Amino acid sequence: MMDTKVMDIKERLINILVEEVKPAMGCTEPVAVALACAKAKELLGEEIVNHRVLVSPNVYKNGLCVGIPGTERVGLKISVALGFIGGHSENGLRVLESITNEEVKLAEKYMDNTPISVSPADTKEKVYIEVNLEGKNNTSKVIIRTKHDNFVYLEANGKVLLAEEGFVEIASTTESVEENILDTITIKELVQNVEDMEFKNIEFLLEGISMNEEIANYGLENKIGVGVGYGIKKSIESGLLGDDLINHAMMITAAASDARMGGVKMPVMSSNGSGNHGITAILPIVAYNKKFPQTDEKLAKSLAISHLVTAYVKNFTGRLSAVCGCGVAASTGATAGLAWLMSGNIKQVEGAMENIVANLSGMICDGAKSGCALKLASAASAAVQSAIIAGQDCIVPPLTGIVGNTVEESIQNLGKVSDKGMTTTDEVIINVMDDMNKVD
Repeated sequence: MMDTKVMDIKERLINILVEEVKPAMGCTEPVAVALACAKAKELLGEEIVNHRVLVSPNVYKNGLCVGIPGTERVGLKISVALGFIGGHSENGLRVLESITNEEVKLAEKYMDNTPISVSPADTKEKVYIEVNLEGKNNTSKVIIRTKHDNFVYLEANGKVLLAEEGFVEIASTTESVEENILDTITIKELVQNVEDMEFKNIEFLLEGISMNEEIANYGLENKIGVGVGYGIKKSIESGLLGDDLINHAMMITAAASDARMGGVKMPVMSSNGSGNHGITAILPIVAYNKKFPQTDEKLAKSLAISHLVTAYVKNFTGRLSAVCGCGVAASTGATAGLAWLMSGNIKQVEGAMENIVANLSGMICDGAKSGCALKLASAASAAVQSAIIAGQDCIVPPLTGIVGNTVEESIQNLGKVSDKGMTTTDEVIINVMDDMNKVD
C-alpha cells in the first residue's frame, strides 16, 4: 500500500503545478491590471466618471516600460484603458487575447483623452492591485492580491460581494495559517515525488512546449525589440557562434522573450505568475530535447521539476522582488530539470542548483521591458552550463559565499538576500525608473 504521506505530498505538488502553470498573454503585471480593471467595469455596469488605480511598487515597476499585446504602446495606462474598454474578466490572464483591433483603437483614444491615474500603493505586498470606479449611479471596487489573478475583494455600490477570509486592505501582514509544503519539503523529496507521478497527471505540462516554441519561432523570424534571439540565430548562421546546446537554448529562450516583451499577441505558458518565468523554465529543456530526444513522460517530469523548483525558489525570494526571477528562480528550475533529464542523479540536480545560486544571485530586476530578453539569454545559458558541469561533478563547495551546507539552505540564503537584503535596492530601482518616465 502506498504511504499516505507520500501520496498527500504528491497530490499537493500536482495541485501547485495546476495552479501555477497556465497560459497567459502579455506581461503578467499589466495583464493583471487590465484584468482588475475589466472586473471593476463589469461590476460598475455603466460609463466610468472617475477612477483610481493603485498597484504595489513591484507591479508598478514591472508594468512601466513593457509592450502591451495588440498595441503600439507600453505601460500600465494603456492596460487600464484596455481593461475598461474591451476586457472580459472571465478570460483570466488571457484577458487581452479577445480584444479586437477596434477596441484597441478605442482604448488608445480613451488613454489620449482621459487622464489615467495609476499610482504606487503604500504596501509591502508584492502583488497588489486596487481599482476604484465611480459612474453616475454606481460604484465598484476590486482588489487582486498575492497572485496575479487572485481576486480577494469585490464590491458593488457598497455591497461586499467577495472578501477573502482574513483580508485586510493594503499592507496586510496577515500570514496564511495553512501549511505551505514548499516551506518544509527538500529538493530530494520533491524530485522523488515527481518521479513517482503518473504521466496522465502532468501531461498537460507538454502544452507549454508547443506554446512557448511557437512564440520563440516568431521572435526568430522577426526582429522584435532588442532582437536578442534573432541576433543569436544570425550569428550561428554566419559562423560567429556554434550551433551547440547552450547557444540554442539562449537563442530560443531570448527569442520568445523578444516577442513577448515586444507586445506580440500570442500566449505563453507561464510559471508562478510570470510568462518570462515560464519561457525560462521550459525552453532550455526544449533545446536539450532537440539535441537529445526524450520520451514525453521524461519531458513532462523534467518540466514538473523545473516548475516546482521555480516555485520553491519563489517561495523564499517572494513572488516579485529586486532580483530577476528568471535569473534566480526559473533558471534554477530549468537547471534542476535539465540535470535530472541528463542523469537523474539527485546529487547532480542539487549541485546544478547550487551552481546557479553562486552564479546569478545578484541579477537585478528593473522591470519588464525589451531588455529582459538579454537576461533570459543569460539565465538559459547559465541553466544549461550549470547542469552540464554538475554532470561532471563540478559543483560549488558548501559554505562559499551565500552557498550553504545544503541546497535548501542556499535557496533560503538567496531569499534573505533578495527579499530582505535588497529592499532598499528595489526602492532605488523604482525611483530611478519613475524619474525617467515622468512624462504624462
